[in-house]
Amino acid sequence: MTTARPELDPELRELLVGMPLISQLTPEVLAQLRQLPATPVESLLAHRNVDRGEVTVPARDGAPIPLSVFSPANTERVNAAPCVYWIHGGGMVMGDRFSQIDIPLEWLDEFNAVVVSVDYRLAPEATGTALVDDCYQGLLWVAEHATELGIDPARIVVAGASAGGGLAAGVTLLARDLGTPAIAAQMLICPMLDHRNTSTSSLQYSGGPGVWTREMNEFGWRCVLGDLADDEVPAYVSPSLAGDLSGLPTAYIDTGAAEVFRDEATDYATRIWASGGQGELHVWAGGFHGFDALYPQAHLSATARRTRTDWLTRALRPAFAA
Repeated sequence: MTTARPELDPELRELLVGMPLISQLTPEVLAQLRQLPATPVESLLAHRNVDRGEVTVPARDGAPIPLSVFSPANTERVNAAPCVYWIHGGGMVMGDRFSQIDIPLEWLDEFNAVVVSVDYRLAPEATGTALVDDCYQGLLWVAEHATELGIDPARIVVAGASAGGGLAAGVTLLARDLGTPAIAAQMLICPMLDHRNTSTSSLQYSGGPGVWTREMNEFGWRCVLGDLADDEVPAYVSPSLAGDLSGLPTAYIDTGAAEVFRDEATDYATRIWASGGQGELHVWAGGFHGFDALYPQAHLSATARRTRTDWLTRALRPAFAA
């Protein structure tokens, strides 16, 4: 029996017609996807007055972690800048530090923010906590070098989309539990939070082609977790497992109503509120996974992206006012 699903936004449905969709990932398909051309970051920087720097920081095991640093050029600052620490999507098995980079670059434009994007190692080559640890080590480097980067260490926002949203949540949990660095806000865009993959929305988007299906999600998690049993999975890797969501920085969480991650995202927001935390949740009716990154020109996409920017303005307002 076919599970009923929310309807797609009409404009997005028309745009999606021309996109090749798959129902599942395999090692062979993943290898092909990894051969696709990388995100052309140069075209995104061409119309911006931006300084770009490249650094490499060591992971816990000494492996190199590349970071790209984008800063507004020739900008006279009265105060140190906010920083957006960006963690890319790709199911934890593909993508690079330039994936979806157009999203945080909008905040560079809006807030004169410094954007730092991390190239964490991917599964299945890296497994377990390696991915989230790479992201955390990169964030530590940013905080430790805030002065030379022109960053206000009290205005660091950790943000990510899809797998990057889940990793952003894990990094924020790590920072809370280890006591450093300070994070002003977390922005979790259609986040990949729960390896169990058993929610109603996960079941709704199973058994057919899509942007990101339940079967594709299972593949991504299997690559990350390897042979770990369910009771061995750390909450930093699968943040929905965290028993305590208190003491976290304010959160923005959004998701499409027509996607696998809808229910785990809404549950995470609900549990933040239940712990006394502050957060804002948006479930975009008719939105499929990653709709605003794939089709930023669509009306719903523009609305979703503008709403995030408006929230960041409010989240950073006390620091601006000071």
